[in-house]
Amino acid sequence: MRTVIKGLLLCLAGVIAMPVQALNIFACEPEWAALARQLAPDATVFSATHAYQDPHYIEARPSLIARLRRADIAFCSGAELEAGWLPALQQRAADPAVRDGLPGMVYAADIVSTIEKHQVSLVGRGHVHAQGNPHLHLDPERVEDIAKAFSQRLQRIDSDNADLYQQALATWHAHWKKKKLQWRQQSLILRDQQIVVQHTTFSYLWRWLRMKPVADLEPSPGVPPTLSHLDGLVTALKDKQPRAIVYNWYQSEKSPRWLAEKTGLPLLSLPSTVSKKDGIETLEQLFDHLIAQLRTTVQ
Repeated sequence: MRTVIKGLLLCLAGVIAMPVQALNIFACEPEWAALARQLAPDATVFSATHAYQDPHYIEARPSLIARLRRADIAFCSGAELEAGWLPALQQRAADPAVRDGLPGMVYAADIVSTIEKHQVSLVGRGHVHAQGNPHLHLDPERVEDIAKAFSQRLQRIDSDNADLYQQALATWHAHWKKKKLQWRQQSLILRDQQIVVQHTTFSYLWRWLRMKPVADLEPSPGVPPTLSHLDGLVTALKDKQPRAIVYNWYQSEKSPRWLAEKTGLPLLSLPSTVSKKDGIETLEQLFDHLIAQLRTTVQ
């Protein structure tokens, strides 16, 4: 009898000593995965996409369905950026925790305002979003608000570890405020500088840096450059003085290079999100990289 009781007590002690299971966080884009890792350092964080993918076009693969099915919370951009694939993932994963409208489903675009809103959404016809530009992570001010709201959501879902999330947010926020001052100082040289862009990915960044896009290689957002449109840009840019033609890592360099050869403008390929394999693991490092690269166009 003593042996049985002793065994039961040992089992009970083992159960009590078991650590609380860390949260599983599913991020639709790398930027939110990077932020989640800083705000929930003990969590298991997975990103559905990477820096060399266009987040508008992702296949709802079985591996992603399995990841979402295990998630306690999902962190996505919203504003229809994932409209072509996330709803299918949610339906097939059948995870009640990450359904729209519930605490476990977080959209950054629901937290802060967006720019470039359109009256009509043309999903499947370019990247015209009725809810506005979804690339919110390229504005340091909006990131700050999103981080606070996401931390509050973590505290709500995992209240036992609320103190941990509050401490992580305080540490992140103190560092972020210092970095914002640094970026402001470093970017003074970029104010009012003109650039040629491809797509609206960096629109928030241009506004924050006070740079001026004077032409877009895309006839409309998400529509591939056409020869007639590019020909028109060659003429239109003759009276302007842009510093460079900027395009995204995941975009083809064919059209930007063609325009560069016709105009003599330098090319600048920039990442729109974090990339661990390229040594850009946090949003702080992303802004460091972007501003340093842009400064090379005016020095």
